[in-house]
Amino acid sequence: MTPSLLDVLLFYAEAGCDEAIGDQPVDRTSLPAPAARPAATSLPADRGGPVAGARASAPVPAAGRPTPMPPAAAARAVLSAQEAESAASRAAAACNTIAELEAAIKAFDGCSLKATATNTVMARGNPAAPLMIIGEAPGRDEDAQGKPFVGESGQLLDRMLKAIGRDEDTVYISNILFWRPPGNRDPSTEEILACKPFIERLIALVRPKLIACAGKHAAATLLGTTQGITRIRGRWQEYRRDDLVIPAMPLLHPAYLLRQPGVKREAWHDMLMLAEKLAELER
Repeated sequence: MTPSLLDVLLFYAEAGCDEAIGDQPVDRTSLPAPAARPAATSLPADRGGPVAGARASAPVPAAGRPTPMPPAAAARAVLSAQEAESAASRAAAACNTIAELEAAIKAFDGCSLKATATNTVMARGNPAAPLMIIGEAPGRDEDAQGKPFVGESGQLLDRMLKAIGRDEDTVYISNILFWRPPGNRDPSTEEILACKPFIERLIALVRPKLIACAGKHAAATLLGTTQGITRIRGRWQEYRRDDLVIPAMPLLHPAYLLRQPGVKREAWHDMLMLAEKLAELER
């Protein structure tokens, strides 16, 4: 059965291909076949020596089996993730202003997401606001505009904030990641660790009175919880880092509310708790 055009488009969307690169489509089935590679020539038999001997004794992997990574290479891969986190920590610690931190994030090359992103997405709103909302990662619209929470879920967030009397003048919004994961997939542990020192430094510079962690990854990263977001939402926690102790509320991510509108009642309850706590702190 030949798949329909809609089936093909859904397949590409689920694979993470959600935007076109060129203006004109390319029929890759009509492209000429690639030129055949020349056959590898073997070394002459009379040129033994250490190099030839090493090649002759190298094990040949069985067909269909991936070549195992050498122990040294595996250790190097782990070390690279650790080095990225250390480099981020050093860069973040050297920043004394939000402008310096934004420049450091844009210059940072230790997170692989930067290579596939269009823009570095840091924050929007008022850094002097009492409430800081921290989500998970930029999506397609955020990547295109260079601002967090500007797509459909961001518009829902703005309406939720407006309902409790908040707007961009009274809230500061960011993410734990500053670059979009391809296809809006979940961020990896390595990607979170590479960005975590920067968001922690941003919190230290802003010093909000309240933090709202939108989504499971934001709550897990900043609050150290291993429980699911549906279990901990609506329960006050604390963000602790160095000398900072800030009340924090885990929230359902607005994107989740778009997929599951039946839980908006719980989300509204959490927003009322935020409003009540803010009013108490501002009195």
